[in-house]
Amino acid sequence: VTFSKRRRGLFKKAEELSILCDAEVGLAVFSATGKLFQFASSRQMRGEELQSLNVQQLQALEKSLESGLGSVLKTKSQKIMDQISELENKRVQLIEENARLKEQASKMEMQVAADSPVVYEEGQSSESVTNTSYPRPPLDTEDSSDTSLRLGLPLFNSK
Repeated sequence: VTFSKRRRGLFKKAEELSILCDAEVGLAVFSATGKLFQFASSRQMRGEELQSLNVQQLQALEKSLESGLGSVLKTKSQKIMDQISELENKRVQLIEENARLKEQASKMEMQVAADSPVVYEEGQSSESVTNTSYPRPPLDTEDSSDTSLRLGLPLFNSK
């Protein structure tokens, strides 16, 4: 009776060790009469070599697998929640940065408007005046041609 209890406890510890350390564990125990008892974590955990197990051993294996799966799902859920939280923090930071940049651009636009008075020509809309305040960067490709009409002075003087 003592041998059976200790053997079951030893097999349980070997199983826990294999799960916690993600290691393959093999255990062979001989009784006083020379009978062999064995435990192999990886084969039975993968559903192989189950024919030699009795109903109690299969139930114990099932319980162990369910416990391990529960632990995996809990860890996975926690990591996903951590990632969601991290992404939410990044989203808030980007929204704040976007607002700051819009405010900065608005201040620069007002400064440029104050520094250079806009003279409307006959037939010129406010949109075309705004477009001339922000010149487009030159195109680097030789094959492309810019056919847009640009009016006004450049936004920044290069000295």
